[in-house]
Amino acid sequence: MRFEDVQPKSGSKKRRRRLGRGISAGQGASCGKGMRGQKSRSGGGTRPGFEGGQMPLYRRVPKLKHFTVVNRKQYTVVNVSKLAALAPNSDVTLASLMEVGLVTTDDGPLKILGDGDLNVPLTVKAAAFSASARQKIEAAGGRCETDGSTEADAGDEASSSDTSA
Repeated sequence: MRFEDVQPKSGSKKRRRRLGRGISAGQGASCGKGMRGQKSRSGGGTRPGFEGGQMPLYRRVPKLKHFTVVNRKQYTVVNVSKLAALAPNSDVTLASLMEVGLVTTDDGPLKILGDGDLNVPLTVKAAAFSASARQKIEAAGGRCETDGSTEADAGDEASSSDTSA
């Protein structure tokens, strides 16, 4: 047996359907695709997941409960009530809170929340403040400063606006 003599088994290969070639060809006129409409046209049909313009399932599901945010910002959270134990007029940073022992683990940038009362003036340097925390710190005579990560973003915006003017 030579390579030229090799053939597929008889009956294993079917001839292709010749669509739209008349009634006697078996697939004339509508080619077996029914009457009219999107699915009868060449290249017809919709993309996978298309639901006729309705919000498709793969876009609806992540909006439901219990789905985690993909790139969630994680903060080391401290309430204002814990800051009341610190000495007056001291600088409060994540490092200083870890030294004192108010924070045991570094879970990311520091965020101050407004639960509790504060009557000691402090200079607090953190990545973020809740509105009530900022209000309570300033009411006690202290200052709220956002540290490097947010200032750098604001500085870049300011420098880019200066160069465009």
